[in-house]
Amino acid sequence: MEPLSAPAPVVSSGSDADLIRRTLKVMIISRTLESKLSSLYKAGKIVGGVYLGTGQEAFSASLGCSLDQDKDIFAPLIRDQAGRTGFGEPLIEATRTYLGSALGPMRGRDGNIHRGRPAERRPAMISHLGTSVSVVAGMLIARRMKGELAGVVGATCVGDGATSTGAFHEGLNLAAVEQLPMVVLVADNQFAYSTPRERQFACENLVDRAKGYGVTGREVDATNLLECLSVVHEAVQAARSGGGPQMVVGKLLRLCGHGEHDDASYVASELKDSQLGRDCLELGIQQVIEKGIVTENEVDLWQKEAAEEVQEAVANAQTDPRPDPYRDDWRAFSSKGINS
Repeated sequence: MEPLSAPAPVVSSGSDADLIRRTLKVMIISRTLESKLSSLYKAGKIVGGVYLGTGQEAFSASLGCSLDQDKDIFAPLIRDQAGRTGFGEPLIEATRTYLGSALGPMRGRDGNIHRGRPAERRPAMISHLGTSVSVVAGMLIARRMKGELAGVVGATCVGDGATSTGAFHEGLNLAAVEQLPMVVLVADNQFAYSTPRERQFACENLVDRAKGYGVTGREVDATNLLECLSVVHEAVQAARSGGGPQMVVGKLLRLCGHGEHDDASYVASELKDSQLGRDCLELGIQQVIEKGIVTENEVDLWQKEAAEEVQEAVANAQTDPRPDPYRDDWRAFSSKGINS
């Protein structure tokens, strides 16, 4: 593995070390799960699309692990399995959704990544990318109107392509005007599907847009776990303490296609070989071992445990009942509905 080149914050306390350990473990679990999902898709066991977060785990997990599972709101996007896991989504919910189980959060009725538990502050992913910004803004305003906003943060993670949508503009503009405690992570992975950055927007850097909205903007090397945790955690704390909306732009590269159906042949080899193309998981493991936060034996154990947990979740989901069109009630969900 190449020597570290990006700056990393100093671990200043035991709580920092605990957060780093937990985030790395979440990254390992996410990568293990998605590797299994890729295999199942290629074997014809999964119907529908499979979209992996390979290379984005550090950025996504840093957000999920920095939020408070008991009160915050998190709206994940298509490459946020690490964030979902960090925010507390059980592995069985992911495998049940991908394998079409009637016991899953969407009861086998919706796409693989469109799962959520709104009553647990995890809204389902929306394919109209950028829309989650306005959804989270609306959820925060609803809490304010009910007098339940104190100490709450709402967060979502979108891609560079989503920043070109009207919903992103309207949602972030509303959040800025209302000074909502929102954190928006923008994964600048260089492509909106296959459309390169220079064909999406004319500004030199997406973080420059933050000033135009009147929100605090930060930029981070999203291949660097320690840097991600430092910057994202700081943004979450700023939003929680009354600093208004925070936008964090993470520079990285998808280490896979847009989906498992896409070979990413449009990505130049020079880009793959650049710093943006580094594997955040490999780099993160190297970082924490060098800093003495974990040992190689611990990492090996976490990888073994992750493989066992993923296999168990897949095995359980494969034995679940499937939706029955002759027995299921296909009416719209009631207020209990999806969480009953």
